[in-house]
Amino acid sequence: MRGLVLFAHGAADPQWARPFEAIRDRVHEALPSRPLSLAYLEHMAPTLEEAIDRLCAQGATAVAVVPLFMAQGGHLKRDVPRILDAIRQSRPGIAITLENAMGDVPEILDVIAAWVASRA
Repeated sequence: MRGLVLFAHGAADPQWARPFEAIRDRVHEALPSRPLSLAYLEHMAPTLEEAIDRLCAQGATAVAVVPLFMAQGGHLKRDVPRILDAIRQSRPGIAITLENAMGDVPEILDVIAAWVASRA
């Protein structure tokens, strides 16, 4: 079974997480039997490693990390691959993939552009 980690940057202000928690809740509604977790790079819990461990404890044998980042910046180019390499080494039986940043998905850009245009 493939689990999903929604992965966000994190912030010191706990209210910052609300939109990401809403996304998590909506994904859970759409995929209620899928192991799902929300994780953060910094400032908040759980970490990526903790979230993957939780999914594995729920029976996931593969994990897709879905970054809720707008673009492929330094974190997604350098930090996250390094973190995932360490996690993969300690869990060789779990297939872990890193999906594209949101800004690389044309459908998401279309929705954002339509929302902005509706404000004009």
